[in-house]
Amino acid sequence: MNNSEAILVTPKQFEIQECEVPQPKDNEILMKVEYVGMCGSDIHGFEFGPFIPPKDPNQKIGLGHEVAGEVVGIGANVTKFKVGDKVLIEPSVPDESTVYSKHGHYNICPSVDMLATQPHYKGALTQYMTHPEAWTYHIPEGMSTLEGALVEPAAVGMHAAVLGGAMLGKSIVILGGGTIGLMTLQACVSLGATDITVVDVLQKRLDLALKLGAKRVINGKEEDTVAVLRSPELYGDQGVDLVFECAGSAFTTNQAIQIVARGGKIMMVGTQSKPVPIDFLKINREVTIQTSFRYCNNFPQTIEAIASGKFHVKDMVTNIYDYKDVQKAFTEAIDPVKKADMIKGVIKVAE
Repeated sequence: MNNSEAILVTPKQFEIQECEVPQPKDNEILMKVEYVGMCGSDIHGFEFGPFIPPKDPNQKIGLGHEVAGEVVGIGANVTKFKVGDKVLIEPSVPDESTVYSKHGHYNICPSVDMLATQPHYKGALTQYMTHPEAWTYHIPEGMSTLEGALVEPAAVGMHAAVLGGAMLGKSIVILGGGTIGLMTLQACVSLGATDITVVDVLQKRLDLALKLGAKRVINGKEEDTVAVLRSPELYGDQGVDLVFECAGSAFTTNQAIQIVARGGKIMMVGTQSKPVPIDFLKINREVTIQTSFRYCNNFPQTIEAIASGKFHVKDMVTNIYDYKDVQKAFTEAIDPVKKADMIKGVIKVAE
């Protein structure tokens, strides 16, 4: 078997380089990669370099962590998988000896080994890769490897929805209809919620939100979001029970503060890269603000939601690129015009 990997040699420049086929350790599987999703963090890394630059300037930087494929080899101690199994992986492997892991919060473990970031910067944009058996999952019958690769971002939405307490009877607003916003929408729907509003400035995203289960959508470019939601026809002075900030924007964070109900909850799902001022006088009636980070024990639930047809990740895929076109894929993802039409991009690695 021959192997190669897409390496970010400089910002905005990939190079597909030959490399050795890795040998699985005793507790690892060897996977032939079939699909890799293009995450926003990968696209940011492509454009600007990693969020956390490596200490060694000669460190190879791989991207990609939303991945699924086929088992082609197993380590001596692997018992749950065999050659030929279709699998997906949870890309963040924590140190199970830390207090965070022991308390059931392995997602915030500071020693976590996450694909495409520190400490190894190992990316999934490769033809063959190894991964621990403990963080590998079977893809159920009837579910494709394309869908399997999208379990990772779907689990981000599921984790946020579960933490937020999304359920039937709660009014919900999702600010930001990108990949994570739409994943959060579907997670809320799978948990029984029905009164869900999605806000974005791109009509293509809003049309898809309606298809995926939103009760209503608001185009923030054309309407005053706060005024619409606070109108007597919707939530008036009562406000919204649960608000998901999925845009990673100070502007939408301020909107969340203005629309949340007394005793309501704001889930900060989007990454805020700069300090965000908060007017606490607007939320000092027992409003909860909670951040959400990746996922924690959410993969089984997310896999079941997709396999059962409650969660339609495939409908979000707008662009599929061949592995050889990885440079084109990421260049289009940062192009001011073309990225507006891309909701979710995927790289097809296996021929």
